[in-house]
Amino acid sequence: MMIRTAPAVPKAGGPGDTLGRGGAARRWRGNPALTLLAVALGVMMVGIDGTIVAVANPAIQSHLHASLAGIQWVSNAYLLALAVSLITAGKLGDRFGHKKVFTAGVAGFAASSAAIGLSGSIAGSITLVIAFRALQGVFGAMLQPTALALLRKNFPAEKLNAAIGIWGAVIGASTAAGPIVGGLLVQHVGWEACFYINIPVGVIALAMSLLVLRETDPSPAARSFDIPGIAALSGGLFLLIWGLIKGPDYGWGSARTLAFLGAAALAGLLFVLRESRAAQPLLPLRLFRSASLSAGVVLVVLLMFAMFGAMFFMTFYLENVHGLDPIAAGVHLLPMTAMLIVGSPLAGALITKLGPRLPLVAGMALAAVAMFGLSRLGAASSPNDTIAWFVLLGLGLSPVMVGATNVIVGNAPAELAGVAGGLQSTAMQVGGALGTAVLGAVMSARISSLLPASWHAAHLPALSPAQLAGVKSAVSVGAAPVTSSTPAQLASEITRISHATFTAGMHNAFLVAAAVALAGAVIALITKRGNSAAAAHAGI
Repeated sequence: MMIRTAPAVPKAGGPGDTLGRGGAARRWRGNPALTLLAVALGVMMVGIDGTIVAVANPAIQSHLHASLAGIQWVSNAYLLALAVSLITAGKLGDRFGHKKVFTAGVAGFAASSAAIGLSGSIAGSITLVIAFRALQGVFGAMLQPTALALLRKNFPAEKLNAAIGIWGAVIGASTAAGPIVGGLLVQHVGWEACFYINIPVGVIALAMSLLVLRETDPSPAARSFDIPGIAALSGGLFLLIWGLIKGPDYGWGSARTLAFLGAAALAGLLFVLRESRAAQPLLPLRLFRSASLSAGVVLVVLLMFAMFGAMFFMTFYLENVHGLDPIAAGVHLLPMTAMLIVGSPLAGALITKLGPRLPLVAGMALAAVAMFGLSRLGAASSPNDTIAWFVLLGLGLSPVMVGATNVIVGNAPAELAGVAGGLQSTAMQVGGALGTAVLGAVMSARISSLLPASWHAAHLPALSPAQLAGVKSAVSVGAAPVTSSTPAQLASEITRISHATFTAGMHNAFLVAAAVALAGAVIALITKRGNSAAAAHAGI
């Protein structure tokens, strides 16, 4: 499918009549294909960073002598800062221009990446690493919603699905590359290189963005920043993500977990009340008058719920149950991400032809079948038994990623494209956190119910409550609690029980994910093709 480009309009007798730098810049600026390439380079940094750090964490912990809590915050600080900033960043783009906010995000993301590496190699401080990771999250939040808004503003409606498809393929490719590139860099260069790699990518992305991106006009609908709305939304998202992150440590039924989740619900209610009364709201609630847009938000949450939950458990399954190293585990995940890379542009073309409803329903149904297939894996299964299910999962998720994004951004008025992009990106983060937390709770409950009886039936040494808690903690990530001093026969039996219990928990988690995907297929029935002109006419 060819992408239509905007023709250059040089001034007679002026610089545009030449082939000099100014004339070339005018010909390039606003070109849809070059715009897509520029925003893809920026978003690529965020995609790689989402998975590359997981591979670098063990080396960071060893080099900086960080505690378990400290190394967890290397990821959590980024996630929290990213999640709470996305909609506000989209609003900033609507107010000041998406190009300005996007280029600031690219520059800041690259600079904060350099600061993270220097904090470790020169300062040797885990505290500084965590602080700069939070700053990196804020700059990352400036990239995703403005990238979607720039695509929305520069592509005609009939080409937008193709652009979003390629955008989705870039996210899939960079996400897939993260573990492999990270493993190679950690092994041959050092963990700092996992962050330094963003510097050359950022420089290229910034130069291209300044050259080819066309600034969007500030939106009259974004004249106010709605500070109370920002405070309520940011506070609510922070409390929700914090509660989901810390729930496994505090206990899902503990007073602290319930307090955070309850406070998040209260902040969400205050946000809705504020937005219903504000003259210039941060997130106009009229957007949700579109049933299709609302369904798109829910579908993005369900998409990331299934995807993040699946990858969270499959990494432990491949590495701890089957003993693969991180690079080999990343290679085994490639069938899914390869299908995202191949399937996203194809899904864009299909959605352009058929509309989003049928591809979305089919995609969620395929994802449900794939999740059910993954639930049948056991400790004795081969790692290669995952390939067919990962291919099916990637093919299912592709039209959902493209179609749900289209119905969110395409059904919002053009002047709220940044807010719509922020809404889509926030739904991705919330869905991922929910998937990891909810499926983790399902896994933990199954392990807690099976492990004591299985341990006793195998006539293994009795465990004290503290020892049982330690064994459950190890088994929940697929590890067998044995040491080099454990007798071989005893170690073999403990390993068998541990892996069988882990895969039983994984079975339940994937069944829940399959049910969620099926629910998404039903919700997809109410979606329709994006039509911002109709939305604007209807006052949405």
